[in-house]
Amino acid sequence: MAVVEGVLSRLPQKLRSVLVKHREMLKFAIVGGVCFLITMAVNYGLKLTILNSKPVSAQTFAVVIATIVSYVLSREWSFRTRGGRERHHEAALFFLISGISTALNSVPLAISRYWFDLQVPHVSLLVQETADFFSGMIIGTLIAMVFRWWAFKKWVFPQAGARVRVTRRERRLRSVTADPGTGKRAA
Repeated sequence: MAVVEGVLSRLPQKLRSVLVKHREMLKFAIVGGVCFLITMAVNYGLKLTILNSKPVSAQTFAVVIATIVSYVLSREWSFRTRGGRERHHEAALFFLISGISTALNSVPLAISRYWFDLQVPHVSLLVQETADFFSGMIIGTLIAMVFRWWAFKKWVFPQAGARVRVTRRERRLRSVTADPGTGKRAA
């Protein structure tokens, strides 16, 4: 969080106030950016090696890996003060929605490759890879991101302020003032 606060402190006041007002969305976008980089690295790592002839499978696997990272970062950072569900229900809904998002993410790439036939030998390798990037990595990711933002706030983390944010300082203070025998705060 210190990094975000450091960046925010360097911005003009008007922009800073808008970003602070929409802090949750900013954090969601940062998590999305990190997961986008993970998706790209895994996707191209697989696509250029062992899944060369299966670009949709490579992208789907990459999105699944990024989704696992996304759950941890979303729960513990982006939406850490939201909740309203037991953790196992929250996780199940998160991965259900992410599964739907994975399908949404893959649709533009599948259309590009198999409906428009933008693949070698019908087009050059450069055209194929450019179409794959824009349809799968850009369009698919944007569609999935909008759906995730809406669905996570509506179903996975529905209640704002449901989980109290406890700072490190407060945790240290609680541990110092706790009764060693019971673990409860001393009166």
